[in-house]
Amino acid sequence: MLKALIQPVTLFQQNASIIYCSNTNKCAIVDPGGDLEILLEIAKNNNLIPEKILLTHGHIDHAGGATELSEILKVEIHGPHIEDKFLLDELQKQGEMFGLPSKDCKPDVWLDEGDIVELGDEKLDVYFCPGHTPGHIIFYNEANKLALVGDVLFNGSIGRTDLPGGNHDQLINSVKDKLWPLGKEIEFIPGHGPMSTFEAERLSNPFVSDQALGII
Repeated sequence: MLKALIQPVTLFQQNASIIYCSNTNKCAIVDPGGDLEILLEIAKNNNLIPEKILLTHGHIDHAGGATELSEILKVEIHGPHIEDKFLLDELQKQGEMFGLPSKDCKPDVWLDEGDIVELGDEKLDVYFCPGHTPGHIIFYNEANKLALVGDVLFNGSIGRTDLPGGNHDQLINSVKDKLWPLGKEIEFIPGHGPMSTFEAERLSNPFVSDQALGII
């Protein structure tokens, strides 16, 4: 079974997730934006074995701690899509602007639609969901109906599209064409704020509900 421990990090209160296979205790740390000592302590206290770092996109609140964490744990960084390389190349500079110590990030593996990430006995399907950033991806575990959607979709809202490389129409299409077809019963962990389900968002999200999108 795939399980998730969610820890808000940095002044942006970004949801860093430690997802793990309950059969093997192998874990991946998703979007470690910062506060690495807290994430390491959670993994240790739950007897988890860090296997890789996963990134949904290249913004500093999601990727700012990835390089340092990979150096500490000696694990690879997988994701996001290569279209976010321009953001990862500027993390140190971004960090200086926001007072968040950071290192530029060079992922070991760029991910794209159709890729599969293995974690212990579990599998995560990768979907390319641009709009918030050009190279944003999401991770979906079909067996447990769980998606990690970064800043594509939130409980009651959607990701910003006014930052460099953002595109509102692309983001709406990513939700409509990539997320909704996965099924209404999917639970999701957003990049910020509380979890929700696709069903709840299709009923009431003012940006991407069925009513807002004109879906009958």
